[in-house]
Amino acid sequence: MSINATLFGQMLVFAGLIWFTMKYVWPILTQAMDEREAKIASGLAAAEKGEQSLANAEQEAQQMVVESRHKAHEFIADAQKRADEMVAEAKHAAREEAERLMAQARAEIEQERNQARESLRTEVAQLAVAGAEQILMQEIDGSKHKALLDKLVADI
Repeated sequence: MSINATLFGQMLVFAGLIWFTMKYVWPILTQAMDEREAKIASGLAAAEKGEQSLANAEQEAQQMVVESRHKAHEFIADAQKRADEMVAEAKHAAREEAERLMAQARAEIEQERNQARESLRTEVAQLAVAGAEQILMQEIDGSKHKALLDKLVADI
Protein backbone atom coordinates (compact mmCIF):
# COMPACT_ATOMS: atom_id res chain seq x y z
CA MET A 1 0.00 0.00 0.00
CA SER A 2 1.20 3.36 -0.76
CA ILE A 3 1.13 6.45 1.34
CA ASN A 4 -1.01 8.25 -1.18
CA ALA A 5 -3.76 5.67 -1.00
CA THR A 6 -3.67 5.76 2.82
CA LEU A 7 -3.71 9.54 2.87
CA PHE A 8 -6.53 9.52 0.31
CA GLY A 9 -8.50 6.98 2.41
CA GLN A 10 -7.98 8.98 5.55
CA MET A 11 -9.14 12.10 3.75
CA LEU A 12 -12.30 10.28 2.62
CA VAL A 13 -13.00 9.00 6.13
CA PHE A 14 -12.33 12.48 7.55
CA ALA A 15 -14.64 14.07 4.95
CA GLY A 16 -17.29 11.47 5.81
CA LEU A 17 -16.88 12.22 9.47
CA ILE A 18 -17.20 15.95 8.79
CA TRP A 19 -20.28 15.37 6.63
CA PHE A 20 -21.87 13.09 9.28
CA THR A 21 -21.03 15.58 12.03
CA MET A 22 -22.44 18.52 10.01
CA LYS A 23 -25.59 16.61 9.04
CA TYR A 24 -26.52 14.89 12.35
CA VAL A 25 -24.41 16.10 15.28
CA TRP A 26 -23.88 19.78 14.51
CA PRO A 27 -27.63 20.72 14.42
CA ILE A 28 -28.16 19.08 17.81
CA LEU A 29 -25.16 20.97 19.23
CA THR A 30 -26.26 24.33 17.77
CA GLN A 31 -29.80 23.76 19.00
CA ALA A 32 -28.49 22.99 22.50
CA MET A 33 -26.23 26.08 22.37
CA ASP A 34 -29.15 28.25 21.14
CA GLU A 35 -31.38 26.93 23.95
CA ARG A 36 -28.62 27.54 26.45
CA GLU A 37 -28.09 31.05 25.07
CA ALA A 38 -31.83 31.78 25.30
CA LYS A 39 -31.91 30.41 28.84
CA ILE A 40 -28.92 32.57 29.83
CA ALA A 41 -30.50 35.63 28.16
CA SER A 42 -33.80 35.08 29.95
CA GLY A 43 -31.92 34.54 33.22
CA LEU A 44 -30.02 37.80 32.71
CA ALA A 45 -33.26 39.61 31.85
CA ALA A 46 -34.91 38.16 34.93
CA ALA A 47 -31.93 39.18 37.05
CA GLU A 48 -32.05 42.70 35.64
CA LYS A 49 -35.80 42.81 36.23
CA GLY A 50 -35.23 41.50 39.76
CA GLU A 51 -32.62 44.19 40.37
CA GLN A 52 -35.08 46.81 39.12
CA SER A 53 -37.79 45.35 41.35
CA LEU A 54 -35.37 45.36 44.27
CA ALA A 55 -34.49 49.00 43.61
CA ASN A 56 -38.20 49.87 43.41
CA ALA A 57 -38.92 47.93 46.60
CA GLU A 58 -36.07 49.69 48.40
CA GLN A 59 -37.38 53.04 47.20
CA GLU A 60 -40.90 52.14 48.34
CA ALA A 61 -39.53 50.94 51.67
CA GLN A 62 -37.68 54.23 52.14
CA GLN A 63 -40.84 56.12 51.26
CA MET A 64 -42.85 54.00 53.71
CA VAL A 65 -40.26 54.66 56.43
CA VAL A 66 -40.49 58.40 55.78
CA GLU A 67 -44.30 58.26 55.83
CA SER A 68 -44.25 56.16 59.01
CA ARG A 69 -41.94 58.63 60.70
CA HIS A 70 -44.17 61.49 59.60
CA LYS A 71 -47.26 59.69 60.93
CA ALA A 72 -45.44 58.88 64.17
CA HIS A 73 -44.55 62.55 64.58
CA GLU A 74 -48.18 63.46 63.91
CA PHE A 75 -49.37 60.90 66.48
CA ILE A 76 -46.89 62.22 69.01
CA ALA A 77 -47.96 65.81 68.32
CA ASP A 78 -51.63 64.83 68.63
CA ALA A 79 -50.95 62.95 71.86
CA GLN A 80 -49.02 65.92 73.26
CA LYS A 81 -51.84 68.26 72.24
CA ARG A 82 -54.43 65.98 73.87
CA ALA A 83 -52.29 65.70 77.01
CA ASP A 84 -52.05 69.50 77.17
CA GLU A 85 -55.80 69.76 76.72
CA MET A 86 -56.36 67.20 79.48
CA VAL A 87 -54.03 69.12 81.81
CA ALA A 88 -55.85 72.37 80.99
CA GLU A 89 -59.22 70.70 81.61
CA ALA A 90 -57.99 69.26 84.90
CA LYS A 91 -56.70 72.68 85.98
CA HIS A 92 -59.99 74.26 85.03
CA ALA A 93 -61.96 71.59 86.90
CA ALA A 94 -59.69 71.96 89.93
CA ARG A 95 -60.15 75.75 89.84
CA GLU A 96 -63.92 75.35 89.65
CA GLU A 97 -63.86 72.85 92.52
CA ALA A 98 -61.67 75.17 94.59
CA GLU A 99 -64.02 78.09 93.90
CA ARG A 100 -67.02 75.95 94.84
CA LEU A 101 -65.35 74.81 98.07
CA MET A 102 -64.33 78.41 98.86
CA ALA A 103 -67.91 79.59 98.29
CA GLN A 104 -69.21 76.77 100.46
CA ALA A 105 -66.67 77.58 103.20
CA ARG A 106 -67.60 81.29 103.02
CA ALA A 107 -71.28 80.39 103.32
CA GLU A 108 -70.55 78.18 106.34
CA ILE A 109 -68.44 80.93 107.92
CA GLU A 110 -71.19 83.48 107.29
CA GLN A 111 -73.76 81.11 108.77
CA GLU A 112 -71.60 80.48 111.86
CA ARG A 113 -71.00 84.23 112.22
CA ASN A 114 -74.73 84.88 112.06
CA GLN A 115 -75.34 82.12 114.64
CA ALA A 116 -72.65 83.64 116.87
CA ARG A 117 -74.27 87.10 116.53
CA GLU A 118 -77.66 85.69 117.38
CA SER A 119 -76.18 83.86 120.33
CA LEU A 120 -74.45 87.03 121.50
CA ARG A 121 -77.64 89.06 121.07
CA THR A 122 -79.52 86.50 123.12
CA GLU A 123 -76.88 86.58 125.86
CA VAL A 124 -76.75 90.40 125.81
CA ALA A 125 -80.54 90.53 126.02
CA GLN A 126 -80.50 88.05 128.90
CA LEU A 127 -77.76 90.03 130.66
CA ALA A 128 -79.66 93.27 130.09
CA VAL A 129 -82.81 91.74 131.52
CA ALA A 130 -80.82 90.29 134.45
CA GLY A 131 -79.19 93.66 135.03
CA ALA A 132 -82.53 95.44 134.84
CA GLU A 133 -83.96 92.97 137.31
CA GLN A 134 -81.12 93.56 139.72
CA ILE A 135 -81.46 97.30 139.33
CA LEU A 136 -85.17 97.17 139.89
CA MET A 137 -84.83 94.88 142.88
CA GLN A 138 -82.50 97.13 144.66
CA GLU A 139 -83.15 100.61 145.70
CA ILE A 140 -82.61 103.23 143.25
CA ASP A 141 -79.25 104.66 144.05
CA GLY A 142 -76.87 106.36 141.59
CA SER A 143 -73.69 104.84 142.93
CA LYS A 144 -75.20 101.38 142.99
CA HIS A 145 -76.52 101.84 139.48
CA LYS A 146 -73.10 102.91 138.35
CA ALA A 147 -71.48 99.84 139.99
CA LEU A 148 -74.09 97.51 138.51
CA LEU A 149 -73.71 99.01 135.05
CA ASP A 150 -69.91 98.72 135.30
CA LYS A 151 -70.31 95.10 136.33
CA LEU A 152 -72.76 94.54 133.48
CA VAL A 153 -70.36 96.14 130.98
CA ALA A 154 -67.54 93.93 132.28
CA ASP A 155 -69.73 90.83 131.81
CA ILE A 156 -70.55 91.82 128.24
